[in-house]
Amino acid sequence: MRAVVVHGPKDVRVDVRPCPVPGEGEVLLAMEWGGICGSDVAYWKHGASGTAALRHPLVLGHEVAGRIAAVGAGAGGLETGQPATVHPAEPVGDGRLPDRIAGRTNLCPEVRYFGSAAFDPHTDGGFSEYRVVRADRIRPLPEGVSTEHGALAEPLAVAMHAVHRAGDLRGRTVLVNGAGPIGSLVVAAAKYGGAAAVIAADLSAPSLAVARAMGADETVDIAAGEVLPTDVEVAFEASGAPAALGPVLRSTARGGTIVQVGNLPGAAVSAALGDLVTREITWIGSYRFVEEIDDALRAMREGLDVSPLITHRFPLAAAHEALSVAADPASGSSKVLLRLGGGE
Repeated sequence: MRAVVVHGPKDVRVDVRPCPVPGEGEVLLAMEWGGICGSDVAYWKHGASGTAALRHPLVLGHEVAGRIAAVGAGAGGLETGQPATVHPAEPVGDGRLPDRIAGRTNLCPEVRYFGSAAFDPHTDGGFSEYRVVRADRIRPLPEGVSTEHGALAEPLAVAMHAVHRAGDLRGRTVLVNGAGPIGSLVVAAAKYGGAAAVIAADLSAPSLAVARAMGADETVDIAAGEVLPTDVEVAFEASGAPAALGPVLRSTARGGTIVQVGNLPGAAVSAALGDLVTREITWIGSYRFVEEIDDALRAMREGLDVSPLITHRFPLAAAHEALSVAADPASGSSKVLLRLGGGE
């Protein structure tokens, strides 16, 4: 089978590897679609994503969907031919957490994630024609949800987790700063969660166009000199840019809430944070998701349309070109998909 493998900075190859065989409690998934994430781009550009550095070649990809090709012993309830996506997180150990964070499995001290070099050996991702997956990580797609859209259940789950962290949004005005793929999905998740108005802000006009298509009621083009609104009740900071923190804090109403969903740098940065104190703003972190992938699939079944997010599609053999487009701000891309199999 073919797989998209990063060997080091700017060194991604389509390698041929043996087709895996499912063991007990596992299924073989014939992959059809994969979405390129910022971490995939980071491994390709820098040989690292955050503090996770490549030590060995790594199969990229954690936003994937396909069809079950074979079912191992003990993987009951799943059938060959079923369309499915994957919950890409596998907590290591007994899974016990302190009572104060019980159930928040995304905060386990060690979690193996598809397409991650955080641990050695690395955890290969799903940008391959086939991938063996633990049966408990399989999420069958609801009727009416294609495998193309199913590949976006993982990033939508990230957005829905951020929205859950904010609390009840019904009837509230929301700002989403940063209209990349996650930010635009936060727009959709906030509207799905009952927000009265969602304002999206970004430096990129094409990104703002995607945000509008995903449900934003208003947009703010920062590059054109437009300014953020004032007194928003809830803000989602989805850019991960330290320079954005000051303006977003100032935009948030006194006593309001900011959910930090954009990954911030691990090194020291300069940011204007005074309003956090004087405006008594609650600043909440949001990391990956727990089981919101089920909520994401339910929302898609109920009509949440992720298609405006998809701007480019490439065959598996063109993985290098796909990564280049995803990494280039001038390309106007939002979500770039790889066609991994299923009649390519």
